Amino acid sequence: MENLDSTDLQILRHLQEDSDINIKDLASKLFLTATPIYERIKRLEREGYIMKYVALLDKKKMNLGMIVFCNVRLKEHARNVGSNFVRDIVALPEIIESYNIAGDYDFMLKILVKDMESYQDFVMNKLSTIENIGNTQTIFVMGEIKHSTALNF
Repeated sequence: MENLDSTDLQILRHLQEDSDINIKDLASKLFLTATPIYERIKRLEREGYIMKYVALLDKKKMNLGMIVFCNVRLKEHARNVGSNFVRDIVALPEIIESYNIAGDYDFMLKILVKDMESYQDFVMNKLSTIENIGNTQTIFVMGEIKHSTALNF
């Protein structure tokens, strides 16, 4: 962040809230003209501060209203076992986030499915086919209290 000035940071804050904002409107909010704002955004993209632009979809409207966290402990911790596990879970579209964690479990998976029946199908026909899973712990989300994609800086 040492290469960023206050204008860069303001641009990033605005883009986190609305990446679809047009350059002219963003420039107006920052009391600048469009050209320097455009150039700064392109620089932020080139330098990797802005990784990509996405549309955030409504999970419920997409019929994916059930959020499940699944903690996974591997049977063994050989390098190829972990690599194979990561390769296998990355290929499962129901898993929308995955973290390698410390503590009682090795991985935490965030899974989106339609309902309990869909989760059962996912576990029985997909997750259970992955080798070297020792055990799992499932946590069902009853309500989403806070969800943000914006970084606080």
